[in-house]
Amino acid sequence: MGMRRLTVALLLALVPSAVYALHAAGPLGLQRAGAQTSAQQVCMQERDLTKMTNDYSSSPEAGNYKRLSDRLKDADLERRLEEEEIMKREQAAQLAREARARKIALLQNIPDETKAGTVDEYMYKEGVQDILAKLDYDLVGLKPVKARVREIASLLVVDKMRLKLGLETSVPSLHMGFTGAPGTGKTTVALRMGQILQRMGYCRSGHVVVATRDDLVGQYVGHTAPKTKEMVKKAMGGILLVDEAYYLYNAANDRDYGQESIEILLNVMENNKEDLIVVLAGYQDKMDRFYSFIPGMASRIGNHIEFPNYEVDELTEIGKVMCRELEYKLGPGGEEGLQKYLAARINMPFFANARTVRNCIDLARMSSAVRVFNEKMSPGSDGMVSEEELMTIMPVDFESAAALENV
Repeated sequence: MGMRRLTVALLLALVPSAVYALHAAGPLGLQRAGAQTSAQQVCMQERDLTKMTNDYSSSPEAGNYKRLSDRLKDADLERRLEEEEIMKREQAAQLAREARARKIALLQNIPDETKAGTVDEYMYKEGVQDILAKLDYDLVGLKPVKARVREIASLLVVDKMRLKLGLETSVPSLHMGFTGAPGTGKTTVALRMGQILQRMGYCRSGHVVVATRDDLVGQYVGHTAPKTKEMVKKAMGGILLVDEAYYLYNAANDRDYGQESIEILLNVMENNKEDLIVVLAGYQDKMDRFYSFIPGMASRIGNHIEFPNYEVDELTEIGKVMCRELEYKLGPGGEEGLQKYLAARINMPFFANARTVRNCIDLARMSSAVRVFNEKMSPGSDGMVSEEELMTIMPVDFESAAALENV
């Protein structure tokens, strides 16, 4: 008890001394003491603020809060985007109303006796008839294919006639699917379709760009999109023919890069159908399976054309056409020799219709050249070669059926 009293007495004695010292130091001493106290308070406030900030940053709800200025900027950006979308829709609606009004005015101003014209006039005027005639001249057989091409051409011609009278018109879906074996004329028909569409004003240039999986799909991440977009860019204004399109999709590998190329093509087919026509080609069964995996692709194909295999007589006629284009002719018995060759070749592996015929003609030309060379270099020959000999392919120039069977 006595010890506690002594301690209290000492404290009471020290307090007046400290107060006296402050007074003795004058106003400057008081000011310094206050400054030190303020500095200590600021440091404590900074420590408390830092602790609060750290606690807030580590809080799981920290991402739900933003600065007010940031939220105002985001809201302003969203408002501007929404206003732009509304403006675009209003402008599109206004353009549609104006186009409709122009058509109505055109219909009202057309005299009753005005006629759209005849189909033949439009066919000859646009040059479509010439292209169809060339298609008949270049391609042997393929009657279903030619009929389908004429149907599409008829639709385009009638659409032009309706446009002249101011009737409602719309660009039909011109994306196509070609199915058939190799060498059945799919590329040739695509070229002719490009010319028809260009003459009718549905394509700017009508050119055809042929692409395969190697042209569209990359080998690593980020490589597929640039390759596909580059091929699409080349084909803009014409036709993009994707040969063996089913190789773009690999059902066994969900991470295959071909899926990215398919998605780009689907987007282009939907949004750029007025400036690009996509033609998918391949075998019938494989294309059907491809469409089953990619339903969105099948729904965008408006015209499916099947290319049947050629018969032996048709293949022989194709060979004659190729000889004519190369300024050759078949000598006596040459047509029979060609037909015999093709009849044997058609049942062998790797038969490719018109491509096999072209290979046959090329081999016959080589055999003819060797035959003429040997004859003119033989003893007793004067070495003179006539024009007839240079242009004629003889039966001996075709490989025999027996030799083909032994290959």
